[in-house]
Amino acid sequence: MKRLTKRQMRIFAVGQLGWSMLSGIISAWFVTFYLPTQSDIEGGAQQYIVPGLVIGGFLTILGLITALSRVFDAVTDPLIASMSDRSKNKRGRRIPFMQKAAIPLSAVTVLLFCAPVEAISSTNIIWISVFIVLFYLFMTMYCTPYNALISEFGKTQDDRMYISTAISLTFFAGTMLAYTPFVFAGMLRESYGFAWSYRICFIVLAVIACFCMLIPTFCLKEKEFVDTKPSEANMFKSLGATFRNGSFRTFVGSDIMYWVGLTLFQTGLPFFVKVSMNIDESFTMYFLGGMTVLSACFYPIVSGLVKKFGKKKLVISGFLGLALAYVVATLIGILGTAENPGLLEMGTIPGVYFGIAICVIAAFPMALLGIIPQSIVADVAEADGIETGENREGMFFAARTFAMKFGQSLAMLIFTSLAIIGTTQNTNSNDITASVLGMTIVGVVAVVFCVLGALILGFYNEKKVMATIDEKNKVAETSPAEEVSSNEETPVEEAVTEEPAIEPAEDELGNI
Repeated sequence: MKRLTKRQMRIFAVGQLGWSMLSGIISAWFVTFYLPTQSDIEGGAQQYIVPGLVIGGFLTILGLITALSRVFDAVTDPLIASMSDRSKNKRGRRIPFMQKAAIPLSAVTVLLFCAPVEAISSTNIIWISVFIVLFYLFMTMYCTPYNALISEFGKTQDDRMYISTAISLTFFAGTMLAYTPFVFAGMLRESYGFAWSYRICFIVLAVIACFCMLIPTFCLKEKEFVDTKPSEANMFKSLGATFRNGSFRTFVGSDIMYWVGLTLFQTGLPFFVKVSMNIDESFTMYFLGGMTVLSACFYPIVSGLVKKFGKKKLVISGFLGLALAYVVATLIGILGTAENPGLLEMGTIPGVYFGIAICVIAAFPMALLGIIPQSIVADVAEADGIETGENREGMFFAARTFAMKFGQSLAMLIFTSLAIIGTTQNTNSNDITASVLGMTIVGVVAVVFCVLGALILGFYNEKKVMATIDEKNKVAETSPAEEVSSNEETPVEEAVTEEPAIEPAEDELGNI
């Protein structure tokens, strides 16, 4: 079978640019749009559902909807993975799913923000509930097969690292594009009103995202690069077999810690800026943007570091580096800043300096943790396929996605529970009232999760996994005749003469 060229790998990465834009819209704007703060309401925001912590005094209606949709999402992850792994479609096991999901996913993302009643209404609750469920369904239909192709398209370690690097860059780019309504919605608000100023931005982003998601489905012919036997196992059998893999269980345990730590960082940064540093909230965008750009600068060297040190050591280093960034965030509340005295009232350093330090320290760990884990899952999936004879790449990546969602949900629960320590929360308001003490505790807890992630990953047997893959590659290299005979349409002479043409071009990672 052919190997993807570097250009084709970049085409594949464009798909992630598309879905990360849509995912970013939901992450950045879903709560903001439907749970507007008092200042947003004064600026023209409409309330579509009952505000405040009205369910048990600790949960919003939107929070309940989101929680229930995540339960549905947890079921569809392995279901779609199993359907993809077992698919016998003549065009491949993955591309047809992605192609069918791209347009509905884009449309549903926009419709989710188009609640029909311009007032607080139960109709809006039903509308939001239906479309958030559809969003997660179509997102799973695209992302689970897409992620499985990382393993199937990445036929060598270099290929996998290149693909992982490329999709990490497009993920960051897509997420940053999802934040552009911060700029453009304000320009449109006077002419179109508060809600439509955002909806217009979402429509434009969704059209671009749809185009990006469809590009790899039309430009890459899966069957030219992948020749795997469909899995015969049903969903429950396949999911059970996936978690019986000891290497994967260790990785998933560590990965949950990573997603808790990362989500605490992303969710907590605006509050560290507003509460602990006591500086303008706009600095959040500057810090995130600067960290993203600096992190991207490290991407080209990650592949070389993997060859020298291995993936396991670098991911552990990433965990510890992220923990160090949280130590700095914790010190803000303890020592204080020039703008905020802190718990010990010792602050003399401007808060912005702490923010710069956090972003500089976190940039390299973010590069390591943004690239390498995807490649580790691909390694484990390939080694498991060699040992069991079952090609279940989709299920492995679906299980990893579940770990991500579980970690994110756990982090949100931890954050909202800890950040308000020392304050009196107004249960009729959508504003989260955080305290310096609460944010300091959040920082300490985040450090603990990052260290736990490093400790758990220490038990991952990287040597065994890589030895299994290397043994297969050695057998393939010593049996060229057998490899050619597996493709009955290709004569031996033609296969030999065309072999160099299928090698990836030797351009550098920096050309992504």
